[in-house]
Amino acid sequence: MPTSPTIDLIALDLDGTLLAPDESISARNRSAIKDALGAGIRVVLVTGRGVDAPIRVSKDLGLNLPVICCHGALTKDFGANKTLEKIPVPLVYAKPMLEFAEAQGLAIAVYVDEAFYRLEGSQILMDDMRGPGWFEAPSLAQILTEAPTFIRFLGEESVQRMLREFGDLPLAFRHETWYDFVECAVLNREASKKNALAKLCADFGVPAERVLAIGDSRNDVPMLRWAGIGVAMGNALPEVRQSVRHVTARNDQDGVAHAIERFCPKPEQKSA
Repeated sequence: MPTSPTIDLIALDLDGTLLAPDESISARNRSAIKDALGAGIRVVLVTGRGVDAPIRVSKDLGLNLPVICCHGALTKDFGANKTLEKIPVPLVYAKPMLEFAEAQGLAIAVYVDEAFYRLEGSQILMDDMRGPGWFEAPSLAQILTEAPTFIRFLGEESVQRMLREFGDLPLAFRHETWYDFVECAVLNREASKKNALAKLCADFGVPAERVLAIGDSRNDVPMLRWAGIGVAMGNALPEVRQSVRHVTARNDQDGVAHAIERFCPKPEQKSA
């Protein structure tokens, strides 16, 4: 039976993966990450969120690598407070989308200058919208003086109407489903978790075959398939679980720890 390759870097998604449903990190997950770090394995967070959450979690876990956020459109070295990579949505496409959404009363958010903005008085549709990285503005189109990192259309109606109006633009449309809630993130076509992770690994001289990537969402699949070992969470959609070779336990059952323990065993755990 062939042995698994030695892992030099672990890439972890946040929501639905490292984080439990209540956004906590289990003791077993923490222990597995600590053991990996102690073994000299790099650990990087790769998430669709803005910079605030992954920086907070990285500091909490003692990680010192840059964070990949905004679905891969932004890579931030928070230790040096330096943006390593930013791949925004061209302003020529972004502004008409925001103007349309405002005129039609659609639920939308835009990420610009490392902060999320929503319209004043708009409905709070997801828990993460209560975070410190969120702000309200009287007009999103008016605050858009630079190309945004990405745009979020929130809810089925907003997603469908946006796709009908703008779905033929040369942009990437990342659909996510959170229980019965649907959203679509609009990004530059060059922005993806896979591309951002591949570039970061190249900078560190880590080949794909020595990367363990763990995730649960559709936007994780290219990253999981690029990595030498890609692991889908047990709570992932069936299409995500079926797209990779390995599946671990759910995010409320220490799925990340199970995967790390399996593919990055401690020396005493390795079979003779």
